[in-house]
Order: sequence, then structure tokens, then C-alpha cells
Amino acid sequence: MSNHARGERQRLAELLAAAGPEGPTLCAGWLTRDLAAHLVLREGRPDAALGIQLPWFAGWTRRVQEGYARRPYAELVGRFRAGPPRGSLFALPGADEAANAVEYFVHAEDVRRAGEWQPQAVDPALAELLWRRLPMLARFELGRRTPVRMLLCRPDGRNLTVGQRRPGSVRVTGEPAELALFAFGRGARTELTVTGPPDEVARLRRAVGLPAA
Repeated sequence: MSNHARGERQRLAELLAAAGPEGPTLCAGWLTRDLAAHLVLREGRPDAALGIQLPWFAGWTRRVQEGYARRPYAELVGRFRAGPPRGSLFALPGADEAANAVEYFVHAEDVRRAGEWQPQAVDPALAELLWRRLPMLARFELGRRTPVRMLLCRPDGRNLTVGQRRPGSVRVTGEPAELALFAFGRGARTELTVTGPPDEVARLRRAVGLPAA
């Protein structure tokens, strides 16, 4: 059985190591050092990780992450590469794959696409995993922000609708990896085709981010 989380962890670790501690990322305001600190905190400090999702704890999370970011960069990358520490929730059987496969794919692309980049083939099995996870991701990440109804389409014709009750209709077409990155707010660094009434496309572009026309 494939372990996509393990493969994407190693790919992300290699990209972080190659970029060095001052490399750019697509995570607003973060250099590679900050991203590495976030990854180590997320797996090893459940008390501080609360602030990733809960704004009441964001200050504590930020302070702990800043402390990690002051550590030697090679140490951070090495700790992340080694996998979840003993006692981490992510060390439970199946938890790494369930929680981290998509997360690490997106963060690997955050590093890879931050500078000059070229399209890169995605393993078909990973692409299918990204597609299976997309309905939940899109409705959670995009559903709250889209001002129009969107049809997210694969080139093979498979599709899903986001914002079903919103007016209008915009079609966003791309491979599963590109659609997953779009759902996570990285639309400007994806290869997507966007079609629909110009005013609706413009509204969507302003609200959720889309590649330049």
C-alpha cells in the first residue's frame, strides 16, 4: 500500500534542505525557516499547534514557532524528515497518511513554486488521492469565500460543484494537483483554465485568487 505522506515528507525535506533557511515560500510572510519551524511544531507540540486552527491560541503558537525558527535550520529539517516523534498523534497507525499526505504535497509545492518553476508530473496514485480529498478541501477552504458557484473540473470530465447555492457559474479546469493547490489558496501559482462570464470570473479572481488571465 502506498504511503504518500512518507514520500511527500521526504520530497519536502529535500526541497527545504536545497532552498536553505532564507528561501522564499508561497506561505505569506514565511521563509523556509518559518515553514520548517511550523512543520516541527505541528507534529511535536500539540499544545502550541492549537493556534494553527484556533485564533484564541494564535499568539502562543506564534511565540513557540518563533522559538523553533531560531534553532539551527539543519536540525529543523532533520527533525521533520525523521517523522512524527514518539507520543505525537501523527505517530498513531494511519494518522500520518490521513492527515499529512495532502498537507505535505501542498507545502512541498509552496517551496518548489516560490521561485521559477516548471510543471512537474504527479504520480497517478497521488493525483487520485488528491482528487478524493478535494470535495472536503474545496467546500471547507473555498466554499466560505467564493462569491459564485464553481465547477471544479478534471480534464477527463470528472467534476464537483462548490458554492451550489451561489449565483452564477464559473468553470475551473485542471489536474487534481492544481485544483488542490487552488483550494489551498495558491491559485496564482497553478496551471488552471478558468471560463465563465467575465464579471463572474473577475469576482472569483478577487475573492479566492486565480492565475492571471
